[in-house]
Amino acid sequence: MKITIIGAGSIGSAIAHELVQHETVTQVQVCDARARALRQLHEMVQDPRLRSFQVDARDLNVLAPIAEGSACIIGCAAPQANPVLAEMSIELGAHFCDLGGNDEIVRQELALDAAAREKGVWVVPNCGLAPGLVNILCLLGIGQFDEVEAAHLRVGDVPLEPEPPFNFRISWSAHKVIDDYTNDVHLIEDGQVVRCAPLTRLETIRFDTFDEMEAFCTAGSLSMLAEELAGRVRTLDHKTIRRPGHASQMAFVLGLGFAEERLIDVRTHLTYRDVLIRRMTERLGGEHRDAVLLRVVIHGLLEGKEASLVYEMIDRYDEATHMTAMKRCTSIPTATVAHMLAAGEVPGSGAAPPECVVPKAMFCSHVIERGLPITSTWHEGYVDVRDPLG
Repeated sequence: MKITIIGAGSIGSAIAHELVQHETVTQVQVCDARARALRQLHEMVQDPRLRSFQVDARDLNVLAPIAEGSACIIGCAAPQANPVLAEMSIELGAHFCDLGGNDEIVRQELALDAAAREKGVWVVPNCGLAPGLVNILCLLGIGQFDEVEAAHLRVGDVPLEPEPPFNFRISWSAHKVIDDYTNDVHLIEDGQVVRCAPLTRLETIRFDTFDEMEAFCTAGSLSMLAEELAGRVRTLDHKTIRRPGHASQMAFVLGLGFAEERLIDVRTHLTYRDVLIRRMTERLGGEHRDAVLLRVVIHGLLEGKEASLVYEMIDRYDEATHMTAMKRCTSIPTATVAHMLAAGEVPGSGAAPPECVVPKAMFCSHVIERGLPITSTWHEGYVDVRDPLG
């Protein structure tokens, strides 16, 4: 099978690295307008099945002939490109999946449901870590209860060697970080979808061998999950894990207006948000060793008794491949969805997020086989998501 990736950035390259581990993948194509990114890709992935093309994601006249014949196309360019790339994939008769974006962009992709069904293909946005893996674990767990009271989702990326004063590094995109910290958060309370402000509802959370962390509400493009579970659970919340003090630091910076898309003055095209993203990328980006911490706790009734199911994952920087945990935990779920689509393991067609599309148990089995250390543990009664063993 041939799979095409649009975008050779840090995650797109990691997905290419993951896909060539599958013997059934005969060719991996990566398209990007940046020659330097493509050179770095070939330094990272040295496999004869890898081919690269220097082409802009917006140039469909050049891109479409390259992608023709692909079983699946993966969007790893700017999120704004995903709806157009999804349309192109449908026309080519190929499945499409991506890393996700803001809710407005995802809804544009979901609006392609009828066109995708007509062509017999899937359009599946939000296939990374969160949204993505955490959503699938949530619905997999909920499906094992007779009645569900609450679902609590906690996930975050933290540096293994924190450096004051921020104790924070950007593993992927400063744009995504700012979006998550400024857009409304969608939760479920008393069975109804409600909204709250990001960077709020702070709590302390503990993971084995790690110092105390903090967790707080962020947007995370999880509104689709809240809509899916409205009326099915009484409580749903999602919080991002960081080292202590991060939420207050970001609240201070954003409170000064540095996330506003307002021009600094009439002599420049730069907005305050542009400057913030540039400075965060320069000061907090770059190579570093990290860990991804994930915990999903489901409370409910099973055979008439109160019970809790806890999914947990601690994934660290890979010393052998020099790949960050964030890249692994984003690329492995995305590549798994793409491979399952291309291999015909996902029945039906249309447009929907992965938690509503892929066979969840099969998916989890695949990502664990690929190295994500996900564990599941049952507890009698209800346990606290902040410290299930405390």
